[in-house]
Amino acid sequence: MCAAVLAVGLLAVPAQADATGGAEAASGAAQLHGAGWALKSTGKEVRFRGLSAVSRSTAWVAGSKGTVLRTVDGGRNWSDVSPPTAVAEGLELRDIEAFDARRAVALSIGEGEASRVLRTEDGGATWTETFRNPDPRAFYDCLTFFDNRHGLAVSDPVDGKFRILSTDDGGRTWRPLPTDGMPEALPGEAGFAASGQCLVSAGPKGVWLATGGGATARVLHSADRGLHWTATQSTVPAGDPARGVFALAFRDRTRGLAVGGDYRAGLPSPQAGARSSDGGRTWTPSTTPPPAYRSGAAWYPYGANTALAVGPTGTDVTTDGGRNWRPLDPGSFDTVDCAPDAGCWASGEKGRVARLEARRE
Repeated sequence: MCAAVLAVGLLAVPAQADATGGAEAASGAAQLHGAGWALKSTGKEVRFRGLSAVSRSTAWVAGSKGTVLRTVDGGRNWSDVSPPTAVAEGLELRDIEAFDARRAVALSIGEGEASRVLRTEDGGATWTETFRNPDPRAFYDCLTFFDNRHGLAVSDPVDGKFRILSTDDGGRTWRPLPTDGMPEALPGEAGFAASGQCLVSAGPKGVWLATGGGATARVLHSADRGLHWTATQSTVPAGDPARGVFALAFRDRTRGLAVGGDYRAGLPSPQAGARSSDGGRTWTPSTTPPPAYRSGAAWYPYGANTALAVGPTGTDVTTDGGRNWRPLDPGSFDTVDCAPDAGCWASGEKGRVARLEARRE
């Protein structure tokens, strides 16, 4: 694929900013026309389900075997900045949130002490463990940050409710939030640690949590950084431990996307996409949804209605806010993220990492 792609950094940013949403949407659609993923060799074979796009040049990926990589030159070179073996051996790093090229917070998943939070302030040269889960009933799935100080992490239900951790110092310390404002979980309901996108935020206080595994796939929303939550049924099918909403993406406090399905290979995933225009209070199924299970989603910065969804069987793009999706690329990826400068990255199995670039005509 690399030979078929023109290495231009990413798609060209418009010379002049769009003045209206309509012009912005048209610009985003035009830029993505003919685009594709350009694979960047990482030299690793691990699966990268954690991804944070800082810019077109800088990105972090986190994955199995406690592996963290970082690039600062658009993917031409990757530095192995993994935590020391004594700290991270055997950890499944499923989420990473980077503030810049030097500061990042990574989450490992699993029951009990396998769920941990690690933080670096020097580009991965050193790491500090800032949280280790003491409760064998808890299993942390995802984390998100509102800014470079305030963030949350979510665990599957404990005592019938999802558990939320909070930080107000950039991930240096964490504390559990009270559960008084959290609705009761459904039987079998949980989050999916598939792409680091089961918990996402937009604005200074808005946060959304995606679920599956229960009778219905729900989206929970908090407008006060996790203190109080409301739950809404999505249109993505559930009713099985392998089905539900796997990823959310909110462009702002009102416009959101949900993708998911059934992660088991070969099984159908009808209605694998949904959209919301009221902050997640209601969800509408995509008219033309992604054709199969999708585990990650991201809005494209230079198109008001343009977004990407990825999964093991390919990438899809929407240019109308999630109403209709069309195939973009057949390659396998688990997660996707776009930086404010339109640096879009995807990562997945067998060390696969790619950047979205314009194809050579």
